[in-house]
Amino acid sequence: MSKRGKKRVLFILEIIVLLLFIGGLFVYGQITSRLDKIEQPVLDEKKIFVNPAVKESGMTGYTTYALFGIDKRTKNENYTGENSDTIIIASVNNDTKDVKLVSVYRDTLLNIGSDTYSKANAAYAYGGAEQAISMLNTNLDLDIRDYATVDFNALTEAVDALGGLDIPLSYAEIEHMNNYCIEVSEETGKSYTPVTKPEPEPEDLEAIVDTFHLNGVQVTSYCRIRYTASMDMGRTERQRRVLQMLMDKAKQAGLTSIFDLMDQIFPMVTTSLNKNQILQMLPALIGYSLNETAGFPASYKFADINKQSVILPTSLINNVQELHRFLYGADTPYNPSQEVVSYSNRIDEIALTGGEGASITEIPEAPAEEDQSWTDSSYTDNSYTDTDYNDYNDYNDYTGDNEGDYGGGDYTGDNGGDYGGGDYTGDNGGDYGGGDYSGDDGGDYGGGDYSGDDGDYQGGAADDSGFGDGEV
Repeated sequence: MSKRGKKRVLFILEIIVLLLFIGGLFVYGQITSRLDKIEQPVLDEKKIFVNPAVKESGMTGYTTYALFGIDKRTKNENYTGENSDTIIIASVNNDTKDVKLVSVYRDTLLNIGSDTYSKANAAYAYGGAEQAISMLNTNLDLDIRDYATVDFNALTEAVDALGGLDIPLSYAEIEHMNNYCIEVSEETGKSYTPVTKPEPEPEDLEAIVDTFHLNGVQVTSYCRIRYTASMDMGRTERQRRVLQMLMDKAKQAGLTSIFDLMDQIFPMVTTSLNKNQILQMLPALIGYSLNETAGFPASYKFADINKQSVILPTSLINNVQELHRFLYGADTPYNPSQEVVSYSNRIDEIALTGGEGASITEIPEAPAEEDQSWTDSSYTDNSYTDTDYNDYNDYNDYTGDNEGDYGGGDYTGDNGGDYGGGDYTGDNGGDYGGGDYSGDDGGDYGGGDYSGDDGDYQGGAADDSGFGDGEV
């Protein structure tokens, strides 16, 4: 090649490098300007507690984050509290870039601080991110230092920015999702088209009927469903499934979609990570893979404790061991700290006494979602993995005080009744599937009323997007 030819090639290469450099500066500038929209408060390190015996060696090579979802419903004055109704632990393998997610069920009874036992989601309302992180660290033997909190409505914006998601739905999910869409649409100011339920109604309401392309309002509503057979366990599984789908879709999106995504959701994000930390993470995000998710506790009981419907870990010790195996892949069983052993014993004691003499506190304000009540004062062991949800009806016996089948048709409280067959019984009777949700002395849920001890929580024209404006 002649000298002139070589010079021409070098000139072209220089132009290409210059353009790439300018393009990189443009992208960098676009990202950094958008990062300014994220609220980045400085955590008070003195308020974040880690159990002294937590061994760093068990988590070497991993970074663990806490993700909180706050369900702010500004259009509904009854729901003004800021409980973290979504609590997710994210474990990142720094070498393989594998990400694992674990949802902590919001109603799990744990020590939320100062030896006070309440639902896990109350910690955020009492002491913000610091207390919520400390609750996870001390109860689960974790060493979490960073977090991100997202307004739940940010999910609506994220889904729309990425063009929607294709999600398989059951008949029951379609019905509940359509109901939730009413409030989500009002709250976000965004529209949606209700999904048409198939006809005739299938015998198995929990079986997938088809895959539907859903927009932001619909996906957010889908993630709020708690009233299918899998209850809150199914709700958290749906949330993790959506996060997986969003992560996969974001990897394939163009810069325009990514910038739009940042514009919409960053103002709804609060995180302890500073701008430089986020910028350092962004190039690696494309290499991250999110394949495994789970719920905590893996083994649990339902109980009524001090007039609160809660989830009790059957053994906090065993559940913490399983959590560490899942998050960190240890070959040998994890040995929980003395704090976890103490909390586990206290939770067992509370379960035996029904909360009598225990320091148990009510959650402040109204919870951000309607509470699902388990009115039976006793409970049974249960265990879930993500793969179990679709097989829920295979569990034949879900026994209260007397007897009854869940999957076979009966969900028994004190005196009997069917859930799958139609009845959800509290103390003295009442139908859920057939129309009624009974508390102590009766009342209709499906028909419109939600009974407490003696009266109605009027549904009226209500649906799952929120109870009506009746009376307690």
